[in-house]
Amino acid sequence: MRIISWNVNGYRAVWKKGFRDWMAGETADVICLQETKAWPEQLTADQLHPRGWHSAFAQAERKGYSGVATFSRDIPEKVQIGYGDPQWDSEGRIAITEHAGGKLLLANIYFPNGKRDKARLDYKLAFYEKTQQVFTELAAKGKHVIVCGDVNTAHREIDLARPKENETTSGFLPVERAWIDRWIQAGFVDIFREKNPDLRDAYTWWDMITRARERNVGWRIDYHFISRSLVDAVVNAGIHPEVMGSDHCPISLEIDVSRL
Repeated sequence: MRIISWNVNGYRAVWKKGFRDWMAGETADVICLQETKAWPEQLTADQLHPRGWHSAFAQAERKGYSGVATFSRDIPEKVQIGYGDPQWDSEGRIAITEHAGGKLLLANIYFPNGKRDKARLDYKLAFYEKTQQVFTELAAKGKHVIVCGDVNTAHREIDLARPKENETTSGFLPVERAWIDRWIQAGFVDIFREKNPDLRDAYTWWDMITRARERNVGWRIDYHFISRSLVDAVVNAGIHPEVMGSDHCPISLEIDVSRL
């Protein structure tokens, strides 16, 4: 089972840049998009239901902001939009689906950005804690959990090109990085880094204003975090900077579900 996650920075915008052709040529079983910035009623029938795919959308109350979408080849066993609390759900950041006969619980999440001000940073940190609570409990109940998406934080110095210059920038603050430490200690594995412990210059986001992608001055802030029960079933975890259309690039995860 191949799962792709991609912050597209506007679903309608990336659609105009060849997204449909890219999607048609992909071998993925599930594609998780973040920052879709669209309500379903703003989309065409093809965008809502691409041929051969089932779709689940979460949209923000505010138009043109946030949002996630999960596309899957097979109908998910279960679909849950949000955590069931307006405090966390009003920005359309969460879509949870179950796949592989219910063996896999997949959370497609667009985590908040904390750069605007302290209030947004506090919200981001609270969102982190809520997410850890939800999925730690599910994993403890025996669920095989995958949490993918734009986490908006680089974990270690190896995960961004300019760590020293960004120590006081939200996205690389000690308090944000410490949550990722706790998340991993709670039993969730950053599977790309697990498979590539020393790989440098592997980034998923680049600043568009400074044309940083041309120089590969980037950040790795998009992840597949998996419960430790899944590690032995992982075939591959990759980053795909060759795929254009957004300031982020897709990341992929391949699971051999026969090993579950």
